[in-house]
Amino acid sequence: MKDLAAGVRRGRRGDIARAISVMEGGPRGARALLREIFAETGLAGIVGITGPAGAGKSSLIDGLSVSMKESGANPAVLAVDPSSHVTGGAVLGDRTRMSGSTDSGTYIRSIASRGSAGALARSVRNSARVLECAGFDPIIIESVGAGQTEVAISEIADAVAVVFTPHTGDSIQALKAGLTEIGDVYVVNKSDLPGASRLYDSVREYVGGRGGAAVVRTSAKRGTGISELAALLLEISSRKRGGRDPDRLASEVRDIVLSNLSERVDGIMASEKCARHLEGVRSRKIDPMTAAERVMRAVTG
Repeated sequence: MKDLAAGVRRGRRGDIARAISVMEGGPRGARALLREIFAETGLAGIVGITGPAGAGKSSLIDGLSVSMKESGANPAVLAVDPSSHVTGGAVLGDRTRMSGSTDSGTYIRSIASRGSAGALARSVRNSARVLECAGFDPIIIESVGAGQTEVAISEIADAVAVVFTPHTGDSIQALKAGLTEIGDVYVVNKSDLPGASRLYDSVREYVGGRGGAAVVRTSAKRGTGISELAALLLEISSRKRGGRDPDRLASEVRDIVLSNLSERVDGIMASEKCARHLEGVRSRKIDPMTAAERVMRAVTG
């Protein structure tokens, strides 16, 4: 892994791609590579872009990354792909809508969101660390804005932008469902479309009770509001950089411990010894709490 880490430090795109693949793979390879680069990470800003499907996140990120480049930043993009990375469903679409970013040299990589939220969070965190080690700052993470992915991104990012559009019929329902809890900035994108002003007022009404959250209007098509949003996200992510925050790191370690324990429990539950405990419960020879205590002794012993 030393040679791969050295290639990442030099910014070699092939090595960056291979390193991210390692981070997406099994924990053994990810652990070995993380040992090589971890000391050099934790200072880049992480920007999360989420929101309902169809909100125009990819086109918006294209404009944001170009604007950030123009301001002197060196952004990279991780797009969380809800489809299988074997089919590559979202990769082509993302790259098509991010032609400005790719033309300006922005590194773009799609990450599959299959598996548990914990596995996704580890993959995204460590892939962002690879990009940081390669010299990128900020790291922009695009998510599908639903369920586990949304929660995982909000726990990783320093600045979170929640994107809506007048064409997204469930925008307000999504707000009511809890998106108001994760955003630092709320974006009414495609603000050139009919209904944008009404949506902007509605978002401001729902978000109004949260101190510090901003609501802005953008149009990727017209290029309006993009540079202002880019500057705002750079400022927030710079001010709140949490890659070395003790609480965030403690939370990450806790998540890994819980995930490892869960895997051990799954293995023990499938064992012959556990089967005997379960048979004892079924035959009423022991109670479920006693059986669970015996399983726990096997896990922690």
